[in-house]
Amino acid sequence: MTSAVGTLVERVNSGAYGLDPATERIALAFSTSQAVRHPGRSGGYRNEVLSLRLGAAVGSCAVEPGTLPPGTLDDCVGASAAELLGHPELPVRIAALDAFLLLARPHVPEHGARPVPIPAGSTLARSRARARAVVGLVPARVRRVLVVGVVNSLLERLRERGTAYLPCDLKGGRTEWGEPIRTEAELDDCDAMLVSGMTLGNGSFETFAEHARRTGKPLVMFAQTGSGVLPRLLGDGVTAVSAEPYPFFWLDGGPGTVHLYGGPR
Repeated sequence: MTSAVGTLVERVNSGAYGLDPATERIALAFSTSQAVRHPGRSGGYRNEVLSLRLGAAVGSCAVEPGTLPPGTLDDCVGASAAELLGHPELPVRIAALDAFLLLARPHVPEHGARPVPIPAGSTLARSRARARAVVGLVPARVRRVLVVGVVNSLLERLRERGTAYLPCDLKGGRTEWGEPIRTEAELDDCDAMLVSGMTLGNGSFETFAEHARRTGKPLVMFAQTGSGVLPRLLGDGVTAVSAEPYPFFWLDGGPGTVHLYGGPR
């Protein structure tokens, strides 16, 4: 069975988005590596993101720190979007798809985006502001949500509104409140899913989309990885998206924007 992302790539290659991926070439490839520990929080984390510049758009895909093969950036620079959509490394394919779709369908109201400002402030203040926007996409009726890709500010916001959650992340560990983080998603134990766009880059996204299609459960995506990809999958398993293209909230203390698609109004 063709995956939702595979079908989207086929549409891109067929010219369905008005641009030819064979003629759109990557001008810049770069990676962003960061470590963070918010003041007042007991733990921290590291991120690494591959980003590709295509015209005015920057497409991104998170990777496990240190796992990008040597020469990946050189592979990407000067290559066409079409070439990179067939690259052997999945994160490169996702970043290229993201860049192409952000070029063809930028985050503007004409394409379904609802901008939400993220005020200037500390890393923690901005993380909490983003969490309010993201969690607002989860229907109020939800009793227990599976959170895939644990972000403590998201869990904090769910706690504030009285929604139970099941934290899940490949890294395991414990939440800020000492709760064990599962490493395998127990899909039948929730009535909604709140899932990181990082699942596009590790190949697990289709598991959640297929479960949503089969059961009708809401699937809300919070996306730095694939912020241009996931809005194009609304209705194909995806219920709502918080899209945050590069530069992400953790890179800058100034004001920013997340773009909401679908979900409660």
